[in-house]
Amino acid sequence: MTLHVAVGAEEIDVASMQAELDLRGVGGIATFVGVVRDPDQGREVTHLTYEAYPEMAESELRAICEEALNQEGVSEVVVRHRTGRVDRGVASVAVVVGAAHRHQALGACTYVIDELKRRAPIWKVED
Repeated sequence: MTLHVAVGAEEIDVASMQAELDLRGVGGIATFVGVVRDPDQGREVTHLTYEAYPEMAESELRAICEEALNQEGVSEVVVRHRTGRVDRGVASVAVVVGAAHRHQALGACTYVIDELKRRAPIWKVED
């Protein structure tokens, strides 16, 4: 089983996240990448600034990932979230989930990003 989370200023490399997976027993990999959107609700966005308490955010992300790992067939979860300035079109968050079957991977990926948005102490500031 793989569970890796990180919150910080480093750029997100989805390929390296996928390379962290132990693919034994994995039949499906689901990946979600959130990027800074422009425009947003009719307003121009050049960048967002993300703030977080990394230790608290990583602790909550681990809890969310452990919940996902308890779902049937899920064995791999890797999450990265940026802090600091993130320019438009650049990844601010990524979730990679490996599971025995595609529907399990897709469901767990959706669960992780939805819970991250709801529970993780990470805030964005539109400048």
